[in-house]
Amino acid sequence: MAKISIDLNSGTVAKSEAVIGIDLGTTNSLIATINNADRLPYCITNDSDSIVPSALYFGKDAIHVGKKAIAQLVNEPENTIYSVKRLMGKSYTDLQDLNHNLNYQIIDNQDQLVKVKIANKQYSPIELSSYILKDLKIIAEQKLNNRVNKVVITVPAYFNDSQRQATRDAGKLAGMDVLRIINEPTAASLAYGIGLTGDEGKTVAVYDLGGGTFDISLLYIQNGIFEVLATNGDTYLGGDDFDKAIVDIWSKQYDLKNLTASNRQILRLTAEEAKKALSTTTSFQKVVSIQGTNFTLSIRLEQLNDAIKPLIDKTMQSCQNAIYDAELSVADVQEVILVGGSTRTPLVKSTVEKFFSSAKVNDDLNPDEVVAMGAAIEADILAGNRKDMLLLDVTPLSLGIETLGGLMDVLIPRNNKIPTKLRKEYTTSVDGQINLAINVYQGEREMVTDNRKLGEFILQGIPAMPAGLPKVEMTFMLNADGILQVTAEEKRSGIKQEVQMKPQYGISDEEIKNMLQESITNAQEDMDRRGLAEATTEADQLIYATEKFIRENGELLNQESETVIRQRMDKIKEAIGAKDKNLIVSMTDELNNYSRQFAEKVMDKQINKALKGKKI
Repeated sequence: MAKISIDLNSGTVAKSEAVIGIDLGTTNSLIATINNADRLPYCITNDSDSIVPSALYFGKDAIHVGKKAIAQLVNEPENTIYSVKRLMGKSYTDLQDLNHNLNYQIIDNQDQLVKVKIANKQYSPIELSSYILKDLKIIAEQKLNNRVNKVVITVPAYFNDSQRQATRDAGKLAGMDVLRIINEPTAASLAYGIGLTGDEGKTVAVYDLGGGTFDISLLYIQNGIFEVLATNGDTYLGGDDFDKAIVDIWSKQYDLKNLTASNRQILRLTAEEAKKALSTTTSFQKVVSIQGTNFTLSIRLEQLNDAIKPLIDKTMQSCQNAIYDAELSVADVQEVILVGGSTRTPLVKSTVEKFFSSAKVNDDLNPDEVVAMGAAIEADILAGNRKDMLLLDVTPLSLGIETLGGLMDVLIPRNNKIPTKLRKEYTTSVDGQINLAINVYQGEREMVTDNRKLGEFILQGIPAMPAGLPKVEMTFMLNADGILQVTAEEKRSGIKQEVQMKPQYGISDEEIKNMLQESITNAQEDMDRRGLAEATTEADQLIYATEKFIRENGELLNQESETVIRQRMDKIKEAIGAKDKNLIVSMTDELNNYSRQFAEKVMDKQINKALKGKKI
């Protein structure tokens, strides 16, 4: 099994600075660092609590983060922001359904990244996240009594390129040097990997159900090496959806409609309280005032289980998908790690135990803190303080470029380990071509029209040469953050261009799932379309080459031969028009076989010319 280690030399940290890991969560965020005495990670507490709510309150004089913001959700909901992470790298179209469930307004920014409107100002999710990160930085500096500039930030494994870029930018805006963006399940595996000894490897599933996202990762752990075999998940599924399910029960029970933002927040916060209570009890009851009327809001554990079972079933389907991608069986998984506060819900744990029936389900570490602790370990690795661990990760969707016929030519397959670099050589299809348009796509389908375009650029200034002579080397470099760099170089001339792919907005979780599902559902149709496209491309190139041959070597052809060749070219064109792959291949072979005799005459002519006047 090939191993690709992270670069431990990047991100050298001065001894006078502390290095931290941050779990920037949808609902809550946490900070962790390494204890210098025992070299173990721990979470930095604030007001005796390691959890800082990922919420912002825009007051008249200042922006408040955490519990102070949560306290204003009912009084000033329009000025209190939560679930910012769900907005990262998203367009307005991605979030149209979510907008109806928020107490604040998101703005359509002309198909670019969305913005949030507060009072008369607009803020990007990057800016909002930076305020949270800035506050976490201040807490860390106060508790550690040291400067904090270097940080590792976690993201869901299914965050795409745009969302990772947005998270990195938020860290920069908060005044920190982001050493690495690391997947949350991978961070959790690092935290649980401490103390692993011996040569025997172990296959581990990391089931991470947080406030707003779900991830399942399958890892192979051996001798301090953590290899991610496959990931799957849903960037729109988490504990927030459990809360919403409870709110829906109460809204239906009491026919609560057209509520004000404040009353919606009362319901949401009470639902969250109920969910937490039902992790240790079998019933919950509380009297609240909504629109001037007192309501006794109650729910039993059985009701909660019925309401959230479809959501938990979705996570189990993701588990099944990950096992399929890793080419494993459920029985191959030896241990399951539970991550995220939502895994405290009894039905979640029992469902996971039933699915992974032969594995040990482990929740020894605090599920809220485990991701932050793993990020701290990664930060320690990048600081050069720990050389006993390596980390491998994977990309969730294939990356490639468009080739002739609109085909998707994959350079980095999905679930390929990162960081990685792959090269492939291409050429031109037209004589004298001096520019080459390069379109980069992400997805699993055979045709680029069915995949998601990441970006494009043009390699300019290629010396004019006959078709097929230029050698254009494409290099895809997927860095440890999962961010793509593409380089194109014409090897004969040295003409080179490099671009970092930054799509305007991210792929939604639904699109990712659809991409994977459609690649399976439409596999046969895709192969047929690809076969037709390849046959058409080859036929077009043969027609182009044959017409060029007639122009340049007409003296080798008599009238009868040229007529036969042109008739066969016409038959190929008719077959292309009929989109009949078999007929195209058959007619192409006929023309190739007939014209081979003339190609041999041209070759003899060139050889005689080259040897003229020479002795052998």
